[in-house]
Amino acid sequence: MTRVPRSNLAPVEQMIAALIPAPLPRARPPRPPLPRLPAPRTGPDQAEAHLDVGRLDPSGRVSARALLHLLGWPPGHRIQFDIAHGAITATSNPAGRHTIGATGLLGVPAATRQLCHLAVGDLVVLLAHPGRDLLFIHPAHTVARLLVDRSAAADGG
Repeated sequence: MTRVPRSNLAPVEQMIAALIPAPLPRARPPRPPLPRLPAPRTGPDQAEAHLDVGRLDPSGRVSARALLHLLGWPPGHRIQFDIAHGAITATSNPAGRHTIGATGLLGVPAATRQLCHLAVGDLVVLLAHPGRDLLFIHPAHTVARLLVDRSAAADGG
């Protein structure tokens, strides 16, 4: 067995450092702007609730321009829909999936309409509460049933 002197060994090389370039300096991307919060509402009319009646068009939209104006929801304003006790609630939400239409119409999503048993041409009662930044959409048949029950209770029957 012959020993090879160390001086004859090949030098150890670092090939990886030669193949991987050094990272380039990068500027951080600018932060996205924060959403603008609505101005606080004050005044006597902001504590009141406002009513309107509308009819669903074939696209599931309802004209609620006056109430949307009272709420301060311009076209493009982001909202979120929820359902509670057979009524649809629309609330202002900067991260909401739905927006107020360009013409000021309120488009109610199809799944939400189906869960509340609303069809094309159905009447809805709209209740805006500007102080709470909230809009309720009640099917007219639900409101009619509530009024019949209340009048029957008042009559003692």
